[in-house]
Amino acid sequence: MIRLFVGLGNPGPAYEGTRHNAGFWWVDALAARLGARLVPERAYQGLLARVDRPGAPAVWLLEPTTYMNRSGVSVAALARFFKIPPEQILVVHDELDLPPGQARLKRGGGSGGHNGIKDCQHMLGSPDFWRLRLGIGHPGDRAEVVDYVPRKPAPEQRDAIVQAIERTLDAAAPMLDGAMDQALARIHAKPPRPKPPRRDPARAGADSAAQPRADMRPPASPDDAADAAGAAGTTRIPR
Repeated sequence: MIRLFVGLGNPGPAYEGTRHNAGFWWVDALAARLGARLVPERAYQGLLARVDRPGAPAVWLLEPTTYMNRSGVSVAALARFFKIPPEQILVVHDELDLPPGQARLKRGGGSGGHNGIKDCQHMLGSPDFWRLRLGIGHPGDRAEVVDYVPRKPAPEQRDAIVQAIERTLDAAAPMLDGAMDQALARIHAKPPRPKPPRRDPARAGADSAAQPRADMRPPASPDDAADAAGAAGTTRIPR
């Protein structure tokens, strides 16, 4: 089960609504869904919320305020105090290699060049935590990445990211219950194909009525009859 949900981002008004803060967006949405309130907690250098569940360990929601490159300081401090192992931690972060609207869940692996993930690995002493990658798209040029991630996305990109957040939040319930296979299935499920539009029966009848009937065609001329008789006596050669 997941006992610690972490959203990565940068604190302060200058970074609100930026691509790099997609992890904050997700944890904010989860807090709203669970009826929790994130408050500053100096001991763990972040915004923190506790959610108590009957008959189950408490669940923590954390947004480090250490800035992205030192996210692991906050995560490791809380995880060690409450004895939460890496496999019970989910870190949500922005992902350049996925287009807006897509998301992927995995456990362990490399940092993929993400400095926040890299610091979490370093401070936890293990890469064996879960990651939810929210696609923000790539600018197309590696040299532009530094300026791309701390900027606000275009409206259509923001809408796509928000839709991905809403969809992946449905996987929080199985995560809390320890059903990670179900969480994976929900997040990675392909959207259903749109159904073809239904044909209006009245319109279909009108279209049929508009077609010329065979018995309404003009009678064939003598020349046409002769051509048809000649064609009937020929053999078609397959090609």
